[in-house]
Amino acid sequence: MPSTSPFGRTLCAMVTPFTSEGGLDLDGAQRLADHLVTHGGCDGLVLSGTTGESPTTSDVEKSALIRAVVEAVGDRARITAGIGSADTRHTATLARAAEAAGAHGVLVVTPYYSKPPQEDIAEHFRTVADASGLPVMLYDIPGRTGTRIEPETMLRLAEHPRIAGVKDCAYDLLGSSRVIAQTDLAYYSGCEELNLPLRAVGGTGYISTVANVAGSLLAAVLDAFDRGANAEATALHQRALPLVREMMAAGLPGTVTAKALLGTLGLPAGPVRPPLRAADPARTKALMAAYEAATA
Repeated sequence: MPSTSPFGRTLCAMVTPFTSEGGLDLDGAQRLADHLVTHGGCDGLVLSGTTGESPTTSDVEKSALIRAVVEAVGDRARITAGIGSADTRHTATLARAAEAAGAHGVLVVTPYYSKPPQEDIAEHFRTVADASGLPVMLYDIPGRTGTRIEPETMLRLAEHPRIAGVKDCAYDLLGSSRVIAQTDLAYYSGCEELNLPLRAVGGTGYISTVANVAGSLLAAVLDAFDRGANAEATALHQRALPLVREMMAAGLPGTVTAKALLGTLGLPAGPVRPPLRAADPARTKALMAAYEAATA
């Protein structure tokens, strides 16, 4: 089912490929982006999210990555740029830079560490939304930022003409269901195990780290659900869960596990940047076993 959202439906939180020396690999980024769109079940890509190692890439690198990926995929996928920071002025600057580089939308995380009150959070998002002409997706992940975007705040922010979506990592299905029911915001699961449950209560799709390697399987879950094949959707969802656990809940960041798998599969990835460290051989073997079982 095609998405009417400006961001797409099946979005991959794409890793940022680096060279063996740790520099930005733009050729690799273009090849990976093309693979994810052509063969990986992705109708949207999110660049420079946490999976894309945004804390360790420069503003110049972020813009260069957008330009390269937009060139590679053309109009075959929507490109959303992660621009969130703890500084409203810097985030607004990144929004304008993403627009200039050709992004189709921006992903903005709640300001982290400083734990601003709800009205300050709302004003942060409004300021960023006013900084460019791009649609804005709010990123609610209190486990990392320290602060929730409360449902009441979401309802107020939905009134802004450019605030169009939410990446939901709040683990509050009741609160999310309430906002979905009362607004036109496009809701995306940012937690792999909730891709199907959120779709079942009116969510739009997902933003997935696992989609770097198993996007077609994840897309098949939503495809089955949308055509009314609920038992098939459940079975496919359950088939993906061991890989989801190995990649996302077994002790290493998703960036590390995704790059370990991509490298083993011969796809562009390269090393991670410090403070992250590569997966060891034993963990990579376990990841491959889970991947092969899920995609067999």
